[in-house]
Amino acid sequence: MASKAAKSSTFAWQGTNKRGQKTDGEMNGVNMALVKAQLRKQGINPTKVRKKQASLFGSKKKKRITSADITLFIRQMATMMKAGVPLVQSFDIVSDGLDNLTLKELISTIKIDVASGTNFASALRKHPRHFDDLTCNLIESGEQSGALETMLERLATYKEKSETLKKKIKKAMTYPIAVIVVAIVVTGILLVKVVPTFEELFHGFGAELPAFTQLVINMSDFLQAWWLIFVAALIVFIFAFREAKLRSQKVSDAVDRFVLKIPVTGEILIKSIYARFARTLSTTFAAGVPLVEALTSTAGATGNIVYSTAVERIREDVSTGQQLNFSMRNTNVFPNMLIQMTAIGEESGALDDMLDKAADFYEEEVDNAVDNLTALMEPMIMVVLGVIIGGLIVAMYLPIFKMGAVI
Repeated sequence: MASKAAKSSTFAWQGTNKRGQKTDGEMNGVNMALVKAQLRKQGINPTKVRKKQASLFGSKKKKRITSADITLFIRQMATMMKAGVPLVQSFDIVSDGLDNLTLKELISTIKIDVASGTNFASALRKHPRHFDDLTCNLIESGEQSGALETMLERLATYKEKSETLKKKIKKAMTYPIAVIVVAIVVTGILLVKVVPTFEELFHGFGAELPAFTQLVINMSDFLQAWWLIFVAALIVFIFAFREAKLRSQKVSDAVDRFVLKIPVTGEILIKSIYARFARTLSTTFAAGVPLVEALTSTAGATGNIVYSTAVERIREDVSTGQQLNFSMRNTNVFPNMLIQMTAIGEESGALDDMLDKAADFYEEEVDNAVDNLTALMEPMIMVVLGVIIGGLIVAMYLPIFKMGAVI
């Protein structure tokens, strides 16, 4: 008979690292002996290890680590380093101010690796789900050049601007979806709850109903009979589409191409890609990363197959000695303004500065476009809902109007 797997518990520990510095943290393990052994493997001499007691009301639910959490972590680390706080101690200070237990555990793991002699970038690379290649490469560049404090500051600024841009795009996409959802919900409620009441009233008239009224009643009958199947089919479609997008590269690429062609929102997405391209390339190039390697990180940061493929082509051209602005022009996907600013930057030797200005320009363009879309969508919501609700009310009252005309 197979024995049951031992249950893992959380242990709080204190100890000293290879330099003799005091350190502490938490670690999951089956028992205290295994936790101590694991700590010794990481170069830490444990002086105190105790099992954490479970809360009377159950353990707190762990939150997912978001990109905004990582951005906050990097900003706080940059602030600590700028204030002259040692790297390992910075982890403790940052972790103490967090409420997200999952993020606290992640920082504790990184701290243990760094305290045991691993460099900061290598410790982050063990967690690719939360720290992308761009982040790790920039931090590694900062460590090698002895300018980790400056690089963390630059990386934090980059990520904050990226998060701001992401929120603007999300805001732009949310409004159209909200209009559609509200319209569908209101229409469904009226057809299922309100129209049947009028239908019972019309049966007593004994007269032929207007075509518009009959159409609405038929829609109501259909929805009442098939609403459950309709909702189930919608849920299945959404789930299947999501899985297909995650599992099939062809579907994902097709979606990327389609969203760029959507009126208004597609234009906002394109401008946001220009901003991300310029900002990422500016940040990596200013950090001393060679242009070809910087373009590799930039390709992934575009977030769309059309532009990531274009950047890969640019990287190949640049690696053969071609100028960046000529390579960008050959792709036929970048605007003339961005190409011209890149050319000026290459000629003047201030490519990172010109790209940074271009990123500022396109981020402002996205900001203005989102504000305009928001201002436009507010009256559109009223118009759409007014037409739907007004149309259904007119359809229901047409027979009553006709009776009044006859009388």
